[in-house]
Amino acid sequence: MPGLALALVAAAFAARPVLASADSADLPTITADQLVANVAGAAAQPLSGTVVYTANLGLPDVSALASAMGEGMTKADPINLLSGSSTLRVWTDADHRSRVSLLGTTSEYSVVHDGTQAWSYSSSDQSVVHYTLSATDADRLAQAEQKAADGTVPVPTDLPTPAKAASDLLAQVEQFSTVSLDAPTMIAGRSAYQLVVTPTSHTTLISRVVIAVDAATWNPLRVQVWSTQDTAAPALELGFTDVTFATPSDTVLSFSTPAGATVKEVTVPLPTDAQLTERPTGHDGPGALTTSGSGWDTVVTLTGVPTSALMSGALASGSLASAPLAAATAASTTDSSGALADQFGSAGAGADPQALYNALTTKVDGGRLLSSSLVSVLVLDDGRVLAGAVPAATLTTAAG
Repeated sequence: MPGLALALVAAAFAARPVLASADSADLPTITADQLVANVAGAAAQPLSGTVVYTANLGLPDVSALASAMGEGMTKADPINLLSGSSTLRVWTDADHRSRVSLLGTTSEYSVVHDGTQAWSYSSSDQSVVHYTLSATDADRLAQAEQKAADGTVPVPTDLPTPAKAASDLLAQVEQFSTVSLDAPTMIAGRSAYQLVVTPTSHTTLISRVVIAVDAATWNPLRVQVWSTQDTAAPALELGFTDVTFATPSDTVLSFSTPAGATVKEVTVPLPTDAQLTERPTGHDGPGALTTSGSGWDTVVTLTGVPTSALMSGALASGSLASAPLAAATAASTTDSSGALADQFGSAGAGADPQALYNALTTKVDGGRLLSSSLVSVLVLDDGRVLAGAVPAATLTTAAG
């Protein structure tokens, strides 16, 4: 989400200057392009804090789907991010170490990242998954990082400044959006500017995106995504309730296997250079990715997707936004959904993916449809998956 926030903030860079007047927070007057330049040029900040995530997507309440979930579902399971409010604790040293903990009433689900290693831990079943790279891949990654540090990686001679990069990258976004600055506000006890990105499209499901940016560090403090289907509350909101910009202790950034926990070792393969260039957009065959429409009305279509593998991956991650990525992964593998879940899945381990899939989707001619207030996903029996921030009818039309 921080990456999304930065990208959306950067969209304002190309917009005409709009002044944000100082309010009771006594913030200096600033323009949208100045705000974006400050965000793009800011150094990464170490921090720790509490984040509240709220999803109001118009989906069935996950807590009410207990019969579909199975006995393993707990309130500290990523599946619950599909609906309702969740509390997370986050820590980062702004380099290679971070920790995120999803907190439940009596349980916890944590992910700890430390360089080339990561761990996930579920207190509900005392399970740990340890993710590592092979020695060969770790060496490849180290060499790439060293080349970048030494400046030996080929780069354009006219490498732009961060502000220019933001302008160049997102200049086209301006033709699909209007950008303005709302009144400054207070988030987690800190003064913040508010950037509003409003699609000019009259058919997208997204009404506007509002990003609150810390006036001292230029870090996004809150992101709200509003739907055209509900003007009373954001469809998605992710924001700090408390935050401290200081390096967390080594203890919290380190992982120690809790007593009695079981540990599964998983070696994650890095894609080769050849794999990174496989299946370019627009090619024919399994795994092909094409787009139609433009701007906020873009529809992404993937072909040759094993439906069972798609839903296992998307639901195990607990995110609607992961569906296109899960589809791309599924299209590039012959593994069954059970094999994928066994190798990588610990989130939602107690859930029955097929039962949950059926509960969250509706049967339509030729497949099943997941329809929410922000995104629609059409999974067809012929192996195609269509997704976009558009109404379901748009996907049906695009499918032909």
